[in-house]
Amino acid sequence: MTQELEIKLRGVLETCLYVDDLDAAEAFYSKLPGLKLVAREEGRHIFYRCSRNMLLLFNPVHTANEQTDIDGNPIPLHGTSGAGHIAFSVDGENIDVWKELLVNNGIQIESEVTWPNEAVSLYFRDPAGNSLEIVSPSLWNGNV
Repeated sequence: MTQELEIKLRGVLETCLYVDDLDAAEAFYSKLPGLKLVAREEGRHIFYRCSRNMLLLFNPVHTANEQTDIDGNPIPLHGTSGAGHIAFSVDGENIDVWKELLVNNGIQIESEVTWPNEAVSLYFRDPAGNSLEIVSPSLWNGNV
C-alpha cells in the first residue's frame, strides 16, 4: 500500500488540443489572460503555460504524420480530428469578468450553464472549433 501512495498520479501536467491554423490559434489564445506563450515550432505546435500546467496546441497534419525525434528518441505520432475540450479553472467570483472579457474580444459565448452545485460554466470555441470552458473548480467539489 505504501508503494501505491508513492507512485500515484499527482494531476494532469499537460493537455493537448489540435488546431489546423497555428497563426489563428496563437492570435486567439494570446487574448486569454493567464496563458503565457512558451514555445512555437512553425507548422507543428504552440505551447502555453497556464499556472503550473501546460496547454499544447498541435497541428495534427504534422504530429500525426511526421516523426519528431529528441536526441534520437522518437515522439509517438499523435493527432485527432474533430473538436476537443478543455476547461480552464477560474475563481468563481471572476466568472462575470471573464464573460465581459470574452464579449469585449469578440469571442461568442456558446452557452452559459449553472450547475446544480451553483458552479457556472461559460462555453466558447477557438478558431479550430475546440470547445473551451471557463469554470470554477467548485464544479467538481460535489455532485454535478
